[in-house]
Amino acid sequence: MRRILSVLMENAPGALSRIVGVFSQRGYNVDSLCVAPTSDASLSRLTIITEADDKVTEQITKQVNKLIDVLRVVELAEAPHVERELMLIKVATRTEIARAEVKRNVDIFRARILDVTSQHYTIEITGTSDKLSAFADVMGNCADITESARTGVCGLSRGDRALRI
Repeated sequence: MRRILSVLMENAPGALSRIVGVFSQRGYNVDSLCVAPTSDASLSRLTIITEADDKVTEQITKQVNKLIDVLRVVELAEAPHVERELMLIKVATRTEIARAEVKRNVDIFRARILDVTSQHYTIEITGTSDKLSAFADVMGNCADITESARTGVCGLSRGDRALRI
């Protein structure tokens, strides 16, 4: 089962390495990782996506909570939450037909064309991981994908619930 763990941690050298080390030492894979400082520059928020059952998730959470740099760990999927991911994708648009098809799909998926050259469009799209994967599949069918990059999932709990110390 897909798990979204949100970790509030100290913004210190080696903190991320120690958290990811918990996963690698136990043979668990990190599917996605997104980390950035919070409004408090001394703290960072880390969002990790992994595939695990309840028992493994509980074990990971307990082990990560034991780390000195970690202030709090929550599983976002336990309650209503919002998650988003960003993808930049560059597609070849060598023909007028390809350009028209790419533009049509950009509109359908509510993406944005960021850069245009005579041979390529660079597109930005945000949404759930499923939406981004579907967009990449559609783009692959109508144009050659030259390059792509994805940020990894970033998420927050809905309502009053928040990751705080």
